[in-house]
Amino acid sequence: MSGVWVFKNGVVRLVENGAAAGGEAVRRRKALVHTPSGQVVRSYAELESELRALGWERYYEDPTLYQFHKRGSLDLISLPADFARFSSVHMYDIVIKNREAFRVVDI
Repeated sequence: MSGVWVFKNGVVRLVENGAAAGGEAVRRRKALVHTPSGQVVRSYAELESELRALGWERYYEDPTLYQFHKRGSLDLISLPADFARFSSVHMYDIVIKNREAFRVVDI
C-alpha cells in the first residue's frame, strides 16, 4: 500500500499513489541510470550493451521478451519486447541483480 497521508477537516486519510489534496494525481516517472557512466538508459540496445559488459547473456527463445541470464547464477531478467512498456518494476529487477552498476531515479 503506497500513498500519502492527508489531514483535512479533522480527518486523516490515505490518498493512493501520491494524489494531491486537490484530487490531481502526482505521478513520478522513473529512469534507469547506469551508475559508472551516469547515463540514463534510453533503449534496449544501450541496456544490452551494459548487461553484456557485466557478464549477462541474451536469450532469443521468446520474441515477446528480452531475456538475460548470467552464467553461473539462477538470475534471469525478463523484459517486455516493447521498450515503451519498460516499467519501474523491470528497472528495480535490474538494479537488484546489478547493485553497483545501475540505480533508479525520479525524473
